Amino acid sequence: MRVSSRVLPPCGLYRTVAPIGEVAPANRAHFSPQGTTLPIMFDPSALLALPAEGFYRVTTAFFCCEKRCVQFDPDAFVQLGYNGAGRALLFVPEFAVDAITIPERGTPISDAALGHLVALRVSERREQISLPRGILVH
Repeated sequence: MRVSSRVLPPCGLYRTVAPIGEVAPANRAHFSPQGTTLPIMFDPSALLALPAEGFYRVTTAFFCCEKRCVQFDPDAFVQLGYNGAGRALLFVPEFAVDAITIPERGTPISDAALGHLVALRVSERREQISLPRGILVH
């Protein structure tokens, strides 16, 4: 048996940008107990690494897209998520009377906008938080 000398990317969140065997581009993987077998030879560049879902701080101002619908200002607190096609969504948490709430709808952002975010470490009470939530797009 001959083992391929290709270098696989580390474990993480990826969007497929080209077909990999029977896995179509921009497809959300659904895993089973048996897993999903990929072809022995595939081009790892078909996988685009994505930042982990979670809480982030905006480092520099940016707009969601070329249409400039929504501006995100420096130091804003946001939550990053993804839709079923692996496209990034930003949710803007709001401070309520005694808690921070996260809206049901997020704003789609371009891949280029991801460079304006830096991950935050936020303590969690595992018994009270259930992530990931359902993600809706406006």
